[in-house]
Amino acid sequence: MMTRFTPNMTDSDKENGGGAGLGVATRTRARTKKPTPYRVLMLNDDYTPMEFVVHVLQTFFRMSIEDATRVMLHVHQKGVGVCGTFSYEVAETKVTQVIEYARKNQHPLQCTLEKA
Repeated sequence: MMTRFTPNMTDSDKENGGGAGLGVATRTRARTKKPTPYRVLMLNDDYTPMEFVVHVLQTFFRMSIEDATRVMLHVHQKGVGVCGTFSYEVAETKVTQVIEYARKNQHPLQCTLEKA
């Protein structure tokens, strides 16, 4: 929070270089806009092993083995599942990291993002 001191001076005070400590303190609040949340979605495929998907969820989304297994099974059964909700920049980074890691390990695993 920022406090700004604005003196109330009359024309004669201005001419005399005065104001002698008279004034009004006002507070200005900077308002920050909350970032739009984005969901990272994992898409099912018929080739990526379930163990690899669980490993990815634990590594990149910091899920417990139980949560990672639950999300993996949801993706497997429904075709898509939510890995987490983040700011756009974080979501975009996670999608890129997962896709690059999957490619490096020769898996076609796909992730995407959407507004939450």
